[in-house]
Amino acid sequence: MNYILFGIYPYIAITVMVIASIARYERDPFTWKSKSSQLLRKKQFIAGSVLFHVGVLMIFAGHLVGLLTPIQIFDMLGIGHGTKQLLAIVAGGVAGIMALVGGALLLHRRLFDPRIRANSTLADTGIMVLLMAQLLLGLMTIVVSLGHLDGAEMVKFMSWAQGIIYLRAGAADHIADVHWLFKAHILLGLTIFLLFPFTRLVHMFSAPVRYLWRPGYQIVRSRRGAKTAGMTPLRRPRQEPAE
Repeated sequence: MNYILFGIYPYIAITVMVIASIARYERDPFTWKSKSSQLLRKKQFIAGSVLFHVGVLMIFAGHLVGLLTPIQIFDMLGIGHGTKQLLAIVAGGVAGIMALVGGALLLHRRLFDPRIRANSTLADTGIMVLLMAQLLLGLMTIVVSLGHLDGAEMVKFMSWAQGIIYLRAGAADHIADVHWLFKAHILLGLTIFLLFPFTRLVHMFSAPVRYLWRPGYQIVRSRRGAKTAGMTPLRRPRQEPAE
């Protein structure tokens, strides 16, 4: 079971995320958006959005660098495993609390504001609940990590992640004996990857990179351009004064 969950499931989740995201972008590019609810209610939105997004970006960057950087580079830089573990606990804890507080504000708006709730889909609310659960699991793993300040557990997760990315055999064996909280955190993270293309999370990659290799969909004609081309620009109808 350990091999299926941590040796096969990661590839299923990543494959679905990549292929389905590309398919959605090619088929329905106008659904590639966050569907912001700011116009419906600004209260709690700014504070919640800033805290949540900054926290999540810090967590994402920390996981990316911390898990995928070869151990030899840390050794070459003189950064010990214990130091790296402590840095991950402090930085991850701060970022996790920021994201959790911001996410709680956003989820509260979505659940208890009638207008926002009416304009939300099951996927909108469901993915937010999963993200909050993932943040809670991540913060709970800090308690377990405080008992492993030598960095040995961190090395196991690095070996697993790099084994998955670089297609190394036996990657799942590295985390076979870790605490169940870590395993739950990893499984839920992979499940979020799996659901990524079918939710509003796709707006993470909504930068207009498509314009680099093909024209966009929007055509804008100015009044000046219309006159130059001999066309009559649209005008507003005159309103007669009421008698």
